[in-house]
Amino acid sequence: MSDDFTKKSNQLTLAIHSTDDSFGFGFRENKKDLSDTFFIKKFDKDLCNNLVVDFANFITKENLKKIDKISVSIGPANFNASRQIVVLARTLSQQINCSLESFSSFELMAKRIAVKNNIYSNKKSFWIFKQLKRKGYIAGQYEISISKKFKKVITIKEKIIPKIFEELSDRDSSYQAEYNDLEDLKELLNLSNNNSQTFNFNSWEKVLPLYPISPVN
Repeated sequence: MSDDFTKKSNQLTLAIHSTDDSFGFGFRENKKDLSDTFFIKKFDKDLCNNLVVDFANFITKENLKKIDKISVSIGPANFNASRQIVVLARTLSQQINCSLESFSSFELMAKRIAVKNNIYSNKKSFWIFKQLKRKGYIAGQYEISISKKFKKVITIKEKIIPKIFEELSDRDSSYQAEYNDLEDLKELLNLSNNNSQTFNFNSWEKVLPLYPISPVN
């Protein structure tokens, strides 16, 4: 068996994700969801140090060598956690020379919210929002597409990335953000594996945390 075949048959996609009060890792081997392995944890007091320790305990050296692609959520979520998981993802991508993809946290939950609220049966687009403690909202707009060939296959396109709005202009088509560690990690792996574009192995340079407001909000 050739080295090229062995490498191709042992590819891992790594997912790194955080919410408002937790973070997690996941990996999938050879794009097969039955191989999914996950780790989820609530924030520690010393997230900076424990994040690296928990990741080292999660992934073996053997699996680290197999990583072909990294997929990270960039927020909006907890500002500190979003910043730190993006730094971890960028560092890993650079050091092991693999591609890095990023998705907003709202994009990860969009399909789940669409199905839960039966949005796809009567609306083509909708908003996901998170109300700020002081004033205003963070909101992003999402468009639903249903495959003509496979009618049950739903895909979501992020039309407007999450940003600040003073008011929600379309409340009837707006749904509150709902984080779900496990489901969001699965979707992070799904979106990454379904993305067939050609990757730039210096893509880590362009991946930054998505947080439209300062941490004090």
